[in-house]
Amino acid sequence: MSRSPQKRFDRIVWSAALTYLLVLVGCEASAAPPAPTDAARFSAECGSCHLAYPPRLLPASGWQAVMDSLDRHFGVDASLDPASAAAIRRHLLAGAAPRAHGSPGEDPRRISATAWFRGEHREVPAASWRTPAVRSPSNCEACHRQAAQARFDEDSVQLPR
Repeated sequence: MSRSPQKRFDRIVWSAALTYLLVLVGCEASAAPPAPTDAARFSAECGSCHLAYPPRLLPASGWQAVMDSLDRHFGVDASLDPASAAAIRRHLLAGAAPRAHGSPGEDPRRISATAWFRGEHREVPAASWRTPAVRSPSNCEACHRQAAQARFDEDSVQLPR
């Protein structure tokens, strides 16, 4: 083999490799960033105003009621764009409590109004809910120090004084 055909072959191989590399880098650079997961949207949107309550704290019917009333979400307009609302609804329904926690006549949107919640907190003195550190039963983080990590075990509860 003479030198000239070998050089030509080398140029073709290097040219092909370089073209492949440029195409690969171009595809990577133009690829859209990954879409946030449903859970990430839930944490970002809901957690920007209050504790992103774990979906297991309400049954699907309660989360449906919450999502259907975002324009009047406990006195605030918490409306979302359709894509975010759909993602958050999927996340909540996928992790919802398997059965109803509540009783007829209760507000299905309020975790703290369910019979389950009241039963879990029956030992909490009524005065504790009114202390400045707690203010309301919806302030889980006042007593459950790991509420943001969805940990509500009784061993980690600390009632504020």
